[in-house]
Amino acid sequence: MFQAVIFDMDGLLLDSERPIRDAWIEVGREIGVMLDAPTYQRVIGRNMTDVHAILGEVFGVEVYQRASARVADLLEERHALQGYAAKAGAGELLAWLGERGVNCGLASSSYRAKILRRLGQAALLDHFAAIAGGDEVARGKPSPDVYLLAAERLGVDPAACLAFEDSDNGARAALQAGMKVVIVPDLIQPHPEVAAQCTLLASLEAARALCEAWFGAAPAVPSRPR
Repeated sequence: MFQAVIFDMDGLLLDSERPIRDAWIEVGREIGVMLDAPTYQRVIGRNMTDVHAILGEVFGVEVYQRASARVADLLEERHALQGYAAKAGAGELLAWLGERGVNCGLASSSYRAKILRRLGQAALLDHFAAIAGGDEVARGKPSPDVYLLAAERLGVDPAACLAFEDSDNGARAALQAGMKVVIVPDLIQPHPEVAAQCTLLASLEAARALCEAWFGAAPAVPSRPR
């Protein structure tokens, strides 16, 4: 039924959305800007241009630049060495797919260099045959470009790809690319309109039963990231 699986990264494979959100809220308090969790959630799953615009509106353009640098410093202090932890079931699901010859790709709004570093720190990088980052496409999520690029690098028709996401904007991107979408929510539950078009799971650990019905066991030679 499907020939490949394409994953989002932050909030799906890695428990990174929560510490990043908390750092922004902490910095907001430090400089006297009220940023609460619901307001921050507006940026989840969005491309970096939208993130800058939304948070720039909250902080003010000049203050936002200072706040962004402070957040980067905090995250560097706390996560530079060990990175972000893999979400429960992430490594096991990727290994299971690899054992059955299913090529996996990654489509993230994060920049490619950051993707490679974070996946490497979480010992997940070698599971991916193709990677597409937000700095490699003209339009980020919710536009489909990054998913289309990941499918192109896998050499697979987008309609033959299964996509895993944690956010509405990411799910919309994969749907627009013509993919079947599984949502595993992280910080926020999907909008009913989006959820109605997707398969909703409580965790990546619950995905294996579905994947057993979707993928065969034909062996394949593992590929390296391109």
